[in-house]
Amino acid sequence: MDFLMKICLLFLCGLISHFVNMFFQKRNQQCYMLGYECFKAADDRKLDTDACVKVVLRNKNLGLDQYRFLLKTIVSSGLGEETYGPRNVIDGREEFPSENDAHAEMDEIMFSTLDTLFEKTRVSPTEIDILVVDVSLFSPAPSLTSRIINRYKMRDNIKSFSLSGMGCSASMIAIDMVQQLFKTYKNQFAIVVSTESIARHWYCGKEKSMMLSNCLFRNGGCSILLTNKRNLRDRCLLKLKCAVRTNIGYDNEAYGCCIQVEDPQGYQGFLLTKNLTKAAAKAFTGNLKLLLPKILPVWELLRYAISTLRKKSTKGQNLSSNLNLKSGVDHFCLHPGGRAVIDGLGKSLGLSEYDLEPTRMALYRFGNTSAGGLWYVLSYMEAKKRLKKGDKILMVSLGAGFMCNNCVWEVMKDGLEDTRVWEDCIDEYPRRDVVNPFTEKYSWIKDECMNFVRINGRMFY
Repeated sequence: MDFLMKICLLFLCGLISHFVNMFFQKRNQQCYMLGYECFKAADDRKLDTDACVKVVLRNKNLGLDQYRFLLKTIVSSGLGEETYGPRNVIDGREEFPSENDAHAEMDEIMFSTLDTLFEKTRVSPTEIDILVVDVSLFSPAPSLTSRIINRYKMRDNIKSFSLSGMGCSASMIAIDMVQQLFKTYKNQFAIVVSTESIARHWYCGKEKSMMLSNCLFRNGGCSILLTNKRNLRDRCLLKLKCAVRTNIGYDNEAYGCCIQVEDPQGYQGFLLTKNLTKAAAKAFTGNLKLLLPKILPVWELLRYAISTLRKKSTKGQNLSSNLNLKSGVDHFCLHPGGRAVIDGLGKSLGLSEYDLEPTRMALYRFGNTSAGGLWYVLSYMEAKKRLKKGDKILMVSLGAGFMCNNCVWEVMKDGLEDTRVWEDCIDEYPRRDVVNPFTEKYSWIKDECMNFVRINGRMFY
């Protein structure tokens, strides 16, 4: 009997030790955000209505049909007059960009945001242990991570990673990568730089499905500082609660709905097909099935399960149609990919216009800045003083592959009100009238009489 008692006692002690170790291990694997900085270009880089028209008219491949398509697309895009374009496009060199154009574009975004980030957080570049840079369409040698390491003279044992081809959801992938590394390496500082190369990828052909990218994508990016040092948690802005990644690249339609190709004339660009909406819905639904159980309270999941069982069929309903997402989420930071994307996500999640306001305003002011877009949305929330300690923020990103990568952050303290890139204009938002000026200035191009009019030296008939 004594022997049996000793065995039971040893087993119990081992079990307790296991759970205690798991508790402290998880406690030391937290991912905190110390700060982030978004990029804002100079005013002479703004692509207002007149600047856009100059770019369009320079393309000798376009005809009246393409002009009408562009007018319709730009008007419905959700972009305003103050988005920023690459320097070479503003200067009229979009058809023949150089390697220097691409490097200059990346250097300006990366170094300006990192300089500000290091200054505000009082963290030295030599303290950084992990560096992740995500740029989908530009992968030079040496890498962009090496370029940053060289600029700031970082340590020789830094763990650096360059991500390419991940599209607009790359930032969430980079964040998740850092979180996974934090499980192995203790007391680390990590930097994530998320941006996109536009300078060398401005489409100069006439295929409508490839012209869409010119109407939506603009210059932007963000640098984020993360840590798993518990002694710094009082200085942190946010804490990562969970991240879920979904890739449906096995589906041929989804794989090809958002892809970089050459058109029949040899012009390289980004092809966006009609299957994009279907692919986004499939990836988003699959991601939510994994994410929602992690973020919603048990009583809400039970209520949803019971209500679902009572119904004979749930076919055709959204996964979130009967779920109260606000029982576990306070703010929704959606990818500002375009008005149609925002409308679709808002409808799927059952969100109000107040919930969608940060995303709509980020799109209107800065355009679709690809992987960096989510951080402009977050910055708007902070500038509007919406964030309070304990609030949960759901970030939703969609990207080529096709992928849906989402995560949830918890606000760590009250008083978050840094205006960042919104400093000079936050009081002007939200804009109630977001009608694109193209409607007023160029709606005449839709008139039938234009079929026989000469524009910019070209006859249309």
